[in-house]
Amino acid sequence: MIKTDILIIGAGPTGLFTVFEAGLLKLKTHLIDALPQPGGQCAEIYPKKPIYDVPAFPEILAGDLVKNLMEQIKPFQPGFTLGERAETIEKKEDGSFVVTTNKGTKHQAPVVAIAGGLGSFEPRKPPISNIADFEDKGVSYFIKDPEVFRDKRVVISGGGDSALDWAIFLTDVASEVVLVHRRNEFRGALDSVEKVSELSKLGKIELITDAEVVGLNGRNDLEKVVIRHKDLAREEEFREIDYFIPLFGLSPKLGPMANWGLEIEKNAIKVDNSYDYQTNIPGIYAIGDVNTYKGKLKLILSGFHEAAIMCQSAYQRIHPNKKYVLKYTTVGGVEGFDGSKKQAKREVVQSIG
Repeated sequence: MIKTDILIIGAGPTGLFTVFEAGLLKLKTHLIDALPQPGGQCAEIYPKKPIYDVPAFPEILAGDLVKNLMEQIKPFQPGFTLGERAETIEKKEDGSFVVTTNKGTKHQAPVVAIAGGLGSFEPRKPPISNIADFEDKGVSYFIKDPEVFRDKRVVISGGGDSALDWAIFLTDVASEVVLVHRRNEFRGALDSVEKVSELSKLGKIELITDAEVVGLNGRNDLEKVVIRHKDLAREEEFREIDYFIPLFGLSPKLGPMANWGLEIEKNAIKVDNSYDYQTNIPGIYAIGDVNTYKGKLKLILSGFHEAAIMCQSAYQRIHPNKKYVLKYTTVGGVEGFDGSKKQAKREVVQSIG
């Protein structure tokens, strides 16, 4: 049983910033996310997509935002359960909650903060009839450890940032990288498209466009993929490979949380935004894109604000007999659980005249 003060479901930007706000209040946090790494959509779908509405950053790449958030929360030593989906929730006699994942991992906390973005994410799978037969036997929807593909023959399908970025990265790992896309144009960042084109000219990536992977063959493990071209004059290709990685993005679903007794409106969780973003179940909060209320704006900025307010309410719930006096970090600094402290520098500007 993993025990913590605030159990955060969702490790996207809002969930990560919740760790920081809770840490300032000396509250411990643990995060659950179905994805294999922190960052949510920003890390999995569009790490190189520029974001323009984060204060103090005229422009920041989504992946860099996640990297900065991870650095910011490091002093507070959060726990992570990654690659597992929050499946069930049970309220105990003492008022705490026990959340169990689809892999049986149990977590207990007096406060649950749902920061699941648009919900749990499942990979969008290509319509290949026998694809399930080769899952974990040559078919991978995520890349957790690139070293798995060391000196292997890899076919990637997709036309977005994730497909482009991993095709580029694996040129230094795999023995053969083939990128298959059903169109001639790509949806990813321009610099990534240009990089793939350059690597294709150098013979480091084999680029096949106007085509799709339509079949998989193998006895036990994957051995071949079938590539069909839009040009019907061309015959289907049977390509011997070791791994097939379809990267068509993720499908957001509210998932098992829809059965937790929460008040749902249009696939989002209703909260009380007049006070603390608590749901209809006391002790369970919903922040970020997963919640809804009158005037809701689905912005990362809004999620950060909601996280700060929610943590103040959570502190009072966990410590009902204590009064917390807000201290600005510019004065008090940031002290982690290990006792280390980062003191903000103070600058005194003297006006003359």
